Amino acid sequence: MVYLNHLGIICAAGHAPAAFRHSLLETAASGIVQTAQYSPGRSLPLGCVDASLPSVAHLPLTQRSRNNQLALAALAQIRPQVDAAIELYGRDRIAVVIGTSTSGIAESEAALLAQIEQGDLPATFHYAQQELGSPAAMLAATLGVSGPTYVHSNACASSSKALASAARLLRMDVCDAVVVGGVDSLCRFTVAGFAALESVSNVRCNPLSANRNGINIGEGAALFLMTREPATVALRGWGESSDGHHMSAPDPSGKGAQLAIERALARAGVDAAQIDYINLHGTATIQNDAMESRAINAIFGDATPASSTKPFTGHTLGAAGAIEAAICWLAMQDDNPQGKLPPHLWDGSIDPAIAPLNLVEVGTQTGSLLRWTLSTSFAFGGANSALVFGRA
Repeated sequence: MVYLNHLGIICAAGHAPAAFRHSLLETAASGIVQTAQYSPGRSLPLGCVDASLPSVAHLPLTQRSRNNQLALAALAQIRPQVDAAIELYGRDRIAVVIGTSTSGIAESEAALLAQIEQGDLPATFHYAQQELGSPAAMLAATLGVSGPTYVHSNACASSSKALASAARLLRMDVCDAVVVGGVDSLCRFTVAGFAALESVSNVRCNPLSANRNGINIGEGAALFLMTREPATVALRGWGESSDGHHMSAPDPSGKGAQLAIERALARAGVDAAQIDYINLHGTATIQNDAMESRAINAIFGDATPASSTKPFTGHTLGAAGAIEAAICWLAMQDDNPQGKLPPHLWDGSIDPAIAPLNLVEVGTQTGSLLRWTLSTSFAFGGANSALVFGRA
């Protein structure tokens, strides 16, 4: 069995596990803010991280990016535990597996704007800053480890797939510990791209509502230390599938998503009725929410408590799977004995085209520790992933 031993997290709704947990389970405080920083001339609600971030001045120029600053901020929260694992297992037995979709694109944007204004690319820019492998390579170099090091970039399923990959590495005895998770940073490129698809909302996103009209993009990082050493929460199952339906739209039947969930449940050896809480992908786009509701309802009916937490964090794209795994992890810890659930923030307007789900209201609790949770991630190109977490 593989366990999620320690968590480092930074996102719009909290800059450390305790603060993030407080926003989710105690105050229901959204981290979404209105800004035109990434969309000149148009103010949009985004999930921005406003914390001071670690310097990257010590890194090679090729690794200096805000994306890597976010990754370092998450790493700092678990660095003592990671260093202890290195001491215990050896540097060649520590892997790094990360999900990302933006990497250092923001640095390329700034450099190109400078080139337009000044005629040359700035000396502080290197094309490699935007390479997708950068965060994993940077973390491995920072830690001085030499185990398998790579990145998943499957759009919004990236870091969910990274967690599944890390589990496979441990189960195959390729390594003894993995620094695993996801990181993505805000940039004009992704905001403009989703706006071009008419998928960006002008207000806080409203998942599963009849009035939903698009996403709020966010940024953040979540890193776990995953090992075979027992801890409170284990990654018990994962399932993956590919629709092959459309470049950006999901298969409306939800069959691919359903297959990924069924595979995750089967690998975990758990029945759908045993799941205490579902963290939905819940992007608040017309097509994704309709598809996901069909898949969830087909397996769980309308009884299992479920919520989309993107109104807290924004849609963090390549980091979403790891951040939402962190939400499940936080809700399953011993300090939540009454089973408080992350609420579903929306306007309550039911869409008759949405298959009925049991959406979590603010203040809902199960009355006992959560034993089983599920998190779903669905990406462009029909890349579907589902993770099942269980208390040890």
